[in-house]
Amino acid sequence: MMEERANLMHMMKLSIKVLLQSALSLGRSLDADHAPLQQFFVVMEHCLKHGLKVKKSFIGQNKSFFGPLELVEKLCPEASDIATSVRNLPELKTAMGRGRAWLYLALMQKKLADYLKVLIDNKHLLSEFYEPEALMMEEEGMVIVGLLVGLNVLDANLCLKGEDLDSQVGVIDFSLYLKDVQELNGGREHERITDVLDQKNYVEELNRHLSCTVGDLQTKIDGLEKTNSKLQEELSAATDRICSLQEEQQQLRAQNELIRERSEKSVEITKQDTKVELETYKQTRQGLDELYSDVWKQLKEEKKVRLEVEKELELQIGMKTEMEIAMKLLEKDTHEKQDTLVALRQQLEEVKAINLQMFHKVQDAESSLQQKNEAITSFEEKINQVMSSMKQMERSSPRLSRVQQAERARQDAEAHSHTLQQELGSRTGALQQQLSQLHGRCSSLEKELKSEKEQRQALQRELQYEKDNSSLLQAELQQVEGLKKELRELQDEKTELQKVCDEQEQALQEMGLHLSQSKLKMEDIKEVNRALKGHTWLKDDEATHCKQCEKEFSISRRKHHCRNCGHIFCNTCSSNELALPSYPKPVRVCDSCHTLLLQGCSSTGS
Repeated sequence: MMEERANLMHMMKLSIKVLLQSALSLGRSLDADHAPLQQFFVVMEHCLKHGLKVKKSFIGQNKSFFGPLELVEKLCPEASDIATSVRNLPELKTAMGRGRAWLYLALMQKKLADYLKVLIDNKHLLSEFYEPEALMMEEEGMVIVGLLVGLNVLDANLCLKGEDLDSQVGVIDFSLYLKDVQELNGGREHERITDVLDQKNYVEELNRHLSCTVGDLQTKIDGLEKTNSKLQEELSAATDRICSLQEEQQQLRAQNELIRERSEKSVEITKQDTKVELETYKQTRQGLDELYSDVWKQLKEEKKVRLEVEKELELQIGMKTEMEIAMKLLEKDTHEKQDTLVALRQQLEEVKAINLQMFHKVQDAESSLQQKNEAITSFEEKINQVMSSMKQMERSSPRLSRVQQAERARQDAEAHSHTLQQELGSRTGALQQQLSQLHGRCSSLEKELKSEKEQRQALQRELQYEKDNSSLLQAELQQVEGLKKELRELQDEKTELQKVCDEQEQALQEMGLHLSQSKLKMEDIKEVNRALKGHTWLKDDEATHCKQCEKEFSISRRKHHCRNCGHIFCNTCSSNELALPSYPKPVRVCDSCHTLLLQGCSSTGS
């Protein structure tokens, strides 16, 4: 196995070298008829077949290298196009032909080395197809993959249609690799040049792979730099936003404190108003609560009555269903018993007919007995007469012949009468037995008829009882329906009362709101009236000095009206602002009015 691996590796080196030399001489584009290319595929086929396990089947032994090549489709998704196109070729009928077509397509894609490297990297999968000492399982496989990288320089134009890949014979032609000594000595420089070119092409291919990886890494770095810059911008914006939010938070806290103070004052005022409204509301609510409690009690009582009625209804319905089932069973029993009665009547009629027949037969037998008895008596009389005549004959003229005949006739008559008596006795016994059997059957049938009559009378009584119960249940159902109607009417009355109660509550709430609004309006009007009473709006010409500090007005010290008292003050004495009832927004107020208004607000709040 080691020698075979070494030989195959040397042959692969020679075939690749000759292929590259011929390609350089022809311009690096190869066809299917090119002999070094054909020999390269033959050597590649031998390398892939080395150490391949034989698969046994019913047809015979199968030793094809297309099985391991199919694994490339699973390991490298890019090779799926090659596998599908190979399978779809109608000319290929064997696994060997498919494997050769796969090698052709991989070489045309310039990815034969990549696909075989993927296979050799996954040796645990190759162990299913190759022996442990095979070329693809040892280090020589990686060497061959490195040699195949140089073939990526070539451009192969191979046409798979029309070629018989199934029946090709893979024989290595060594004549391509055998040269004269002079040619070898003379072509050393040429070989060096080709080696340099091969190395150059190999380095260019490696540079191409490295440039692709560097480009991918550069794009990833650019993307990361962009995301980093975006994150830095977002971080700066977030810090600015946090600072602005902190400032807004401080402002909101200050405003919140002012609003809290004002709200506490307004809450105290509203508490007093709500106390008054609550008292009025409680007074109006008491009457409604009493009404509601009465209605609620009635409703509870009605609910109890309704539950009781529903329970009774359920019981009655259950009883009714049971009674209906019992009625159906009784009807079935009555129908069956009626059928049995009809059958028994038919049997009775048949027995009566049989009895009449037997009676007629008995009468006929009795008449025949009487006739036979009369014949017997007549025969006995005749015998007596014959005996008497015999005696007379014996007395008068005894003749032996006549006596013997008479004796014989008498014996025959006695035997005949004896047989007749026996027949009559047997017939009379049989007739008497039949009569006794008929009498027994008649008595049993009469007993059964009596029992059937009694059962029928009991069933009729039960039917009548059931009818009475059903009529009572129907009456109770009508009563329940009436109670249901009353319940519905009471529920409608309850809903109407509930609606009236809700409307009254809404009216009370609206009245309370109107009262609170009217009170607030009255207080505002009173404050406006208080502010307007005794206060006059001074004109600018009438005032030359500030009313509080009594300093003369000038260009630097300007005049300002107090919106509460109407007098004119300087800026220092009227720098305060307050919300007045007559103005929607806070306006300028003098110091004295400011203190008075604050005292009034605090007194009303307390």
